[in-house]
Amino acid sequence: MEDLIFSINGKSVNPTRYEGKVRQFSIAVDEPENFGGKDSAPTPVEYILAGYAGCLNVVVNLIAKEMGITIKSLEINITGDINPEKLLGISDKERAGFKSLNIQLDINSDASSDMIQKLLTQVKERCPVNDNLANTTPVNYSI
Repeated sequence: MEDLIFSINGKSVNPTRYEGKVRQFSIAVDEPENFGGKDSAPTPVEYILAGYAGCLNVVVNLIAKEMGITIKSLEINITGDINPEKLLGISDKERAGFKSLNIQLDINSDASSDMIQKLLTQVKERCPVNDNLANTTPVNYSI
């Protein structure tokens, strides 16, 4: 099977707002007012959380179907903590990104807890966004 290629193309509208296109969808990114933005769209790190939650939703349901598990309902809540000091140039003591991510999955199913644990093991291994967040991904820049 060939690799799938994903892309976003867009431009900087002002120092905090980016507008891009993904397939037929328009996406905007902005910062809250306390970071100089207009708070007109989610922040870049909020999009990471949304992408992760969306990917988990797809993969949980995909693998549950493969395993014969019926998912009656699924709630996915993710929180992450970031120290803004590196971003703001105040300190180099911590990394700029998330220090940790905490995922709360509330799965309503008739499956046993053992089967749900097996499902979760597969989800962690097969979720592309989980893989990108848990492992180093080469990033190449060009100007």
